[in-house]
Amino acid sequence: MKYFAKKLAGLVATLLAVSFLVFAAFAVIPGDPATAMLGTEATPARVEELRARLGLNDPLIVRYARWAADFVRGDFGTSYRYNMTVKSMIWDKIPITLTLAGMSFVLIVLISVPVGILCAWHAQSRLDRTVMVVNQIIMAVPAFFSGILITLVFGLVFHFFTPGDYVSYHTSWSGFLGYLFFPAVAIALPKAAMAAKLLRTSVIAEKKLDYVRTAYSRGNRTKAVLYRHVLKNALIPVVTFLGMALADMVAGSIVIEQVFNIPGIGRILLTSISNRDYPVVQAVIVCIAFLVIFINFLVDMLYRWIDPRIALE
Repeated sequence: MKYFAKKLAGLVATLLAVSFLVFAAFAVIPGDPATAMLGTEATPARVEELRARLGLNDPLIVRYARWAADFVRGDFGTSYRYNMTVKSMIWDKIPITLTLAGMSFVLIVLISVPVGILCAWHAQSRLDRTVMVVNQIIMAVPAFFSGILITLVFGLVFHFFTPGDYVSYHTSWSGFLGYLFFPAVAIALPKAAMAAKLLRTSVIAEKKLDYVRTAYSRGNRTKAVLYRHVLKNALIPVVTFLGMALADMVAGSIVIEQVFNIPGIGRILLTSISNRDYPVVQAVIVCIAFLVIFINFLVDMLYRWIDPRIALE
């Protein structure tokens, strides 16, 4: 319980620090939000009136406290450019990004675990060397370039999907998941290659330890030793990596959303940055930060469950 409380307190403190830094950064960026909202109708009197109404003349810490309190209540502010609530702009986009990240994570696990175990159990064989060479090549290719290659090969050549023809989850869940499959593959491939290599190394290291020889001396079969003893201990560093990979995929899906024309929160973020629509940018960054921090918190809890000694340390 103490371990859980400590990690939860760290989560809250980190989120507060990140949200304040984001808010403060946009507060000191040159440019007046009131002037941007009024556009061609901006006059000194009207700008000052709008600034007073928006509370922009208040001290920074007062504005942050007010913004944070509204954010916790679900009020993310109003878009400068579209004069609509930020919540209504991003609420339907969050499931898209989360689904994309979730599908990528599932693909990483499905690919990396069997490949890592197979290579570890046949270490230094021709199969292992061949897979590791391919693995190294995949690791070196950035996700956005993989996305371009997948679009070219499977979209334009084999016509497995129509590039840019996004299907909303409101229209068809099957079509939505089908369109996200190829972007998920593009995100998952380099991470899966890294996870497979890490698992291979970890399993090989565990196989050399004394407890494995003891398990064999008691008459256990190879598969029993692998799945009951070796794999559980070998997964500890892999779980940490997968947690970091999932957090990175939430943030890194921004680029892939551009490549495949996916209207997730990444596209809103980039559009809002170019339009200097700071309330939208702040809300999206804080939402992404919360997801990343929360995923890391869950990884810490899973890490503790796999290895109870962590709580004692």
